[in-house]
Amino acid sequence: MREALEREGAPADILQCLTRVNIAMSQAVMARADLVIATGGQAMVRAAYSSGTPAYGVGAGNATMIIDETADVADAARNTRLSKTSDFGSGCSADGNLVIEASVFDRMVAQLEREGGYLASAAETAALRRVMWDADGHRRPDTVAIAAPRLAAAAGFTIPADRTFLIVRGDGIGADHPWSGEKLTTLLAVYRYEGFDQALAMMRAIYEVGGKGHSCGIYSFDPDHIHRLALAAPVSRIMVRQPQSKANAGAFNNGMPMTSSLGCGTWGGNVVSENVHLKHYMNTTWVSSPIAEDRPPDGELFGEFYDPALEAEPAVAAP
Repeated sequence: MREALEREGAPADILQCLTRVNIAMSQAVMARADLVIATGGQAMVRAAYSSGTPAYGVGAGNATMIIDETADVADAARNTRLSKTSDFGSGCSADGNLVIEASVFDRMVAQLEREGGYLASAAETAALRRVMWDADGHRRPDTVAIAAPRLAAAAGFTIPADRTFLIVRGDGIGADHPWSGEKLTTLLAVYRYEGFDQALAMMRAIYEVGGKGHSCGIYSFDPDHIHRLALAAPVSRIMVRQPQSKANAGAFNNGMPMTSSLGCGTWGGNVVSENVHLKHYMNTTWVSSPIAEDRPPDGELFGEFYDPALEAEPAVAAP
């Protein structure tokens, strides 16, 4: 990349990187920079915020999608495949959990299989869990962001070469159920719900496991369901009927600012809940000149708390 910059006549040193990465060097770079964008998890974000340099931090994802009874199942399954297989499922926005209404559950799973998914058996699911998490519940790095046939092979079984993602049935939600957490590979979990109240409860429980502040999505044509999710979900962005990993980061058909850095607000310990993009890298100078006053009456501003007597000028004693 530095060589390409020089070929274009730009100084190579506008791009630099640490070749021997360690905490002390990272801290030194952050202290000398004008602005820090921290995307490496909570420890990195906290280090950036304490570096003395202005910093934007972004949080971890655990994208959860609700598929209700009004969903276009074929469209939902296609978008799920697009999102789950992008960069081998490594993105924080990649679908991790599908919460599916009972009446469309079987159709949705079957359609996912038509799109290239492989539904793991109970034995295969147990084997996948062993190769994805160690005994202490830590995610094993060697199964992050790998193709579905390789992931299956690591777990000791074989799937057809044309399968692009794996599907497991969620066995519960919570810290003791890793399928409800972030996967970071070509695997997703499916859950069945009955009644939209249960869907919202399951969604909330999943975000208590991880990903709070990041994003979720919904496949629905019911405006009330979409509205209720927006009010209930502790996330900064909700994609409606879109491939999550491609839509979150900005698309020409949804108006989201294009970026790969997604702020998670105070839910995720971040200073912003926006997509961190060009405007966040720029300083703005405000030049303010007097304009005609545009001020509502105090009674309108303060409503029932307004007391005109408090605005009265104090009486001045006669000399």
